[in-house]
Amino acid sequence: MTMTKICILIGGLCLLAFTVIPVQAFTVKSLTMTLAPDGDAQVDMRYDLTLFEEGAIFFRISDPATELKKAFDANSAHPVTVTQATGSSARILIPSFASVSSDGDTTTLVSPSVSFERAQKVLDRYWFAPLISPDFSPDVTTIIFPDGYSTRFYNLLVIPSVPHQMAVN
Repeated sequence: MTMTKICILIGGLCLLAFTVIPVQAFTVKSLTMTLAPDGDAQVDMRYDLTLFEEGAIFFRISDPATELKKAFDANSAHPVTVTQATGSSARILIPSFASVSSDGDTTTLVSPSVSFERAQKVLDRYWFAPLISPDFSPDVTTIIFPDGYSTRFYNLLVIPSVPHQMAVN
């Protein structure tokens, strides 16, 4: 077999692999929501990107900080601040994220439901959607309340609202 035929065979196999096997895209590894006593939240997200997506960030075709800000601003009554965004993580500050109510010697914080379904629907509209398989459901979501109580959810696209009562000090 000549070198040209080997190259054509390898190229054809690669092309077949790319058309048959979807490419794993953006994958959320963890989401941690740390609530403050006033209801503000610091949201830390860890994610994986494909080499193509990392290239888009490097060449400034895409900016994770801008995209995350748009996503959280759309679901918040107050403007959010992206304090850090890299190719593998982001930190977002969200004012008045959780609702806070006090009754005598207890304070109740209620974290809102957080849904990633909209992100999936937006992506599904693009022509390249059948070629990738993003995973917007965090492998693990942790909600941490000011008194140290925490709860975890695994592989959920919609994180439920969580109420928690704390004793007033």
